[in-house]
Amino acid sequence: MDIKKAILTVAGKNQRTLPLQTLVDRNGVQQSALCILIEEILAAGIRDICLVVHPGDQAAFRNAAGAHASRLDFVEQPEPLGYGHAVACARSFAGEDPFLLLVGDHLYVSRQAKNCAQQLVEVAAAENCSVSAVQATHESKLPFYGTIGGQLEGNRAGLYRIETVVEKPTPTQAEQTLVVPGLRAGHYLCFFGMHVLTPAVMELLGETVSRAGQAGGIALSPALSALAERERYLACELLGRRYDIGAKYGLLVAQLAIALAGHDRDEVLTDLVELLAQQAR
Repeated sequence: MDIKKAILTVAGKNQRTLPLQTLVDRNGVQQSALCILIEEILAAGIRDICLVVHPGDQAAFRNAAGAHASRLDFVEQPEPLGYGHAVACARSFAGEDPFLLLVGDHLYVSRQAKNCAQQLVEVAAAENCSVSAVQATHESKLPFYGTIGGQLEGNRAGLYRIETVVEKPTPTQAEQTLVVPGLRAGHYLCFFGMHVLTPAVMELLGETVSRAGQAGGIALSPALSALAERERYLACELLGRRYDIGAKYGLLVAQLAIALAGHDRDEVLTDLVELLAQQAR
């Protein structure tokens, strides 16, 4: 599998402004969250990038992309009909090729030299199938994520064959259908906000959009669950963590995680210790 295209969705009502926020990256340089995501994609060896945007937002995202603006394609999601619909809007861009899919309200911090997108792309290329990144997540966070059920793939640590996908399950539903062997009690494998997907996903989404018309609420998870029934589909735990910058204090936590993984780690730790000491007085 040769993955040369990436789709980044930034059209959601509560998502549109998040990638435009400014952070300080690992190198101590101020740039937008969008730039950090684009550089995540580029480091994975991908050069063709499509942003799915709300109508009228192209100029803002071109500006936030800075020097990367010239390499971006744009597709508009004309109506807010759900995440699955947003992905389907980029079907012409994807064509018959596999693609990396990222959400615009997550940032990623790797625990190794290879970033998270590069890790995922390499696994997908080696396994020659769709692979979704997942992270063990406490049941209290299930209302925020799609969640998978499955089994270890050939007893290989961190790699799972997906059997089903459920969008934002309840803890009871997860306990009944989504328990994965080897995880701590009360934890489930939830999506990381990053996937490598085959063209079959676009076909499945297209069928859903055709049936739904303008009813709205087209999620990605049902198409991914159908994909698991149609072809080999894996989940992979990456050496890294996701940070939802749309959550309460999410941007702050993401900034701290990036800073502590970067060149200014010692300075940031010193400032944090001083702040805690001041609060304790």
